Amino acid sequence: MSFEIVGREGPYADRSFPVGDAPLTFGRHADNRIVTANRAASRFHAEITREGEGYLLRDRGSSNGTAVNGVPVDVHPLVPGDVVEIGEESFLWRAVERPGAADVPVTHMFVRPEAVGPRLRVTVAGGGPVGLSFALLLEHLLGAQVSVTVYDARWTRDGARVVWKDETQGNVRRRQVVTVQSRQFLNLSEEMQERLFSEGEYSEMWPSGADSIRGQGPRNIRIAHVEDVLLQMCGERSDSIRLVPEKFDATVPGAWEDSHVLAVCEGSRSRTREHFSDKFGQADSGIYSLDGEHVEDVVLGLQVKSGLSDPMTVLLTVAQNRFLLNSLRGRGFLNMRLTDEEAAEVVGIDPVRRSFEACVGSRPCVMARDEEGDFTCSTHSTLFLPALVKGSKLWKRVRQGLGFFGVAEEDLTAVTAFRLSMVQRPRFTAQLRAATASTPGTYGFLLGDAANAIHFWPGRGLNSGLASAISLARSLSSAWNGRPLRDADFIRHEAAMSMLQYRHKSRAWKAMVTTDENGETGTIKDRIGRSLAEAGRDREEDTATLLERLGSIRSRLANRIEGLPGDDVLREHLAGLTDETLRSLVAGGAWDTLTVGGEEVDIDIFYREEAARPALA
Repeated sequence: MSFEIVGREGPYADRSFPVGDAPLTFGRHADNRIVTANRAASRFHAEITREGEGYLLRDRGSSNGTAVNGVPVDVHPLVPGDVVEIGEESFLWRAVERPGAADVPVTHMFVRPEAVGPRLRVTVAGGGPVGLSFALLLEHLLGAQVSVTVYDARWTRDGARVVWKDETQGNVRRRQVVTVQSRQFLNLSEEMQERLFSEGEYSEMWPSGADSIRGQGPRNIRIAHVEDVLLQMCGERSDSIRLVPEKFDATVPGAWEDSHVLAVCEGSRSRTREHFSDKFGQADSGIYSLDGEHVEDVVLGLQVKSGLSDPMTVLLTVAQNRFLLNSLRGRGFLNMRLTDEEAAEVVGIDPVRRSFEACVGSRPCVMARDEEGDFTCSTHSTLFLPALVKGSKLWKRVRQGLGFFGVAEEDLTAVTAFRLSMVQRPRFTAQLRAATASTPGTYGFLLGDAANAIHFWPGRGLNSGLASAISLARSLSSAWNGRPLRDADFIRHEAAMSMLQYRHKSRAWKAMVTTDENGETGTIKDRIGRSLAEAGRDREEDTATLLERLGSIRSRLANRIEGLPGDDVLREHLAGLTDETLRSLVAGGAWDTLTVGGEEVDIDIFYREEAARPALA
């Protein structure tokens, strides 16, 4: 006779799970055969094991206990009709007459595969949000059938744990707030979603759009929180994920040759990608050039606390192309698009050596405000020069931007800069090494910014990176059968990556350039630069133009955002700007939401109905 357990209450209601010789485990940790998001469940809560001709239910030292038929138990011999209760979820134990039922493979998405064949060996170069998400997704989909090693020199060991280095150890943590679209976060595992978006750790500042699915809008979250949570989750899965706090070096013998997969997630300046440039091909900058010159933007990042409401912030941001504020309850980064002349001012000065250092504009370093009120680079001992020079045009314009977004000058706490440019990549998947008698054959993949560095202004870099990690994890989970991988295994993934490149970079290009009334294309930064040099403009005309633009945007957003300000509030707010600032906001134009809007990349179209995984051999 065979047995199975059937969900009665909770997310597994009416789902049956055949039980055989292998233990059937319950808990919140991803290593369990039945993973539950039940808050009353422990990470390793309970298990059912075969004992002779019968089965025993054991509580595994859980915090809230396990009950059978309403009675708490530690160990209980199961008989048909027993109801197992874990928190709010319950399961019915029953006998079945189907011959061989215990051998039927379990296909529910939360049931962990057993290690019944060769493990897929994966090396990840770069342990930022994309690399860590990829590792967790693979572990979620393949369980004990995958072994992942992740390298990142920004980590260090703290006892048995691997954690992020701090500033004293040479790592300046990223402080930005990022917007994650529901198309991406709903494709992460339930545990990843639950732990990333815990209460108080995110807000919903931006309106829903084409990337909003299943009734969920985009969410703002601090990038450092994302990094901390994902690293902690990977550390909890030491059986499947190994964290190495070192920089990955593809030139070291044996660093990757024994892996089936090398995922390159090091960012836009990836050394590993350049090492394999003959495999992935050379990037083309021509498609993002004007008059033979590669277009590049420099953005000044200002860490601030704004006193404006989210509806006001959204309206002011969308109405112009000079500033962008992305925040979580008012705290975040105000990003300022610079002209070439302004970008040349973004330097630090060493007050002792009396020398200039471009660290803030080229590394980039973060300069935090010290006790004296100066912005200091802890790495290079430099001060942010524009804030020290009384006549600095750039600093005067920075202060105008602060006022535009309701930021008191004392609430500007750090300064950094981003140098942004894009290239077209010919491919994202490459066979790095064919299978030999002693090595399995290695495929390389570019993910995240290593694949598709995207201009900051659309704010889509992390979303594209997560989509690439989701796509590759799904392709690998479908393809792995213990045999060498093939080009044909990654048709869907390569197509998804090409779609992501086309969609997000075409959108980003529209955020860098604009077309005038004569059809001539030029950069937005140059248009802003020319406006700053113009004199004798009519302030009332500029005010009226900007108010009309704000009113039009407000009409479009009214059904998606409550509490948008009226014309009287906006007019009073604009009155505090100088003529020069007002002119630059008008001249730079608004976000071209109609041009960059439209259909989004839905990688789910490639993975709608996964075929049953072939048996390992």
